[in-house]
Amino acid sequence: MRHTLTIDGRALSYLDFGGPGRPLLALHGGMSEAMAFAGLADALGDAWRVIAPDQRGHGDSDRAADYSRAGYVSDAVALLDHLGLDAPVALLGYSLGGLNAVHLAAAHPHRISALIDADAAVEINPGAGDWMGFLRAMRYTAPTRGELLAAAGPVGAQFVEQALRPLPDGSWRLPFHPQDMLDSVEACRGDHWDAWLASDCPALLIHGTRSASLPQGQADAMVTRRPGTSYTPLDGDHFVPFTDPEGFHKAVGAFLAGL
Repeated sequence: MRHTLTIDGRALSYLDFGGPGRPLLALHGGMSEAMAFAGLADALGDAWRVIAPDQRGHGDSDRAADYSRAGYVSDAVALLDHLGLDAPVALLGYSLGGLNAVHLAAAHPHRISALIDADAAVEINPGAGDWMGFLRAMRYTAPTRGELLAAAGPVGAQFVEQALRPLPDGSWRLPFHPQDMLDSVEACRGDHWDAWLASDCPALLIHGTRSASLPQGQADAMVTRRPGTSYTPLDGDHFVPFTDPEGFHKAVGAFLAGL
């Protein structure tokens, strides 16, 4: 069920998939939204209650003034407070959401019982190869859905085709503002090893072994350097949670079942 939390006048939309199980806070990747975890919620069944926000600037949540780690983390904490989840919860994050999850666990270790990082690196150079350059050509709104998709181009369209939002005047918008995503990616730049090593709860790194975002050497170092971290490789690229959802759901379920 979808709900909305207001934080300093800004709407944060979230999905609570419900059920009697233990809470799992799930943070989606950049240019995505909470609905990305619908399949995972189904796969986990009644054992886990999946709660997933549309992170700031994504989906049905309002745009924000900044896209720093502190901003993303403060939204997640506000959501936990709003739901009355004082006891430690399991935490999962993919890509951008994975980096946010790492920082949430580091800043609030007493609130996190377990951490799942799905293909989020801790050494990030977003400018390499200008792989996000397609965002600069995208339009935020257009009179028709077709025009908006055409402006997105073949790369951008794969992120938004099923997630475009109709507006009251009959026009359409993207589920994110392209400039916000560029700012968000840039804010990820740097070395996040301190945050990765700051928490000591059980952790799992799920890695697409052909990921351009998380090189094998870095993945190996993340597992070796952080005590209590297990590793599940999946044959795929950075988008392996979507290209191999069965493998992804199985890896998450097995780790959570062992807690």
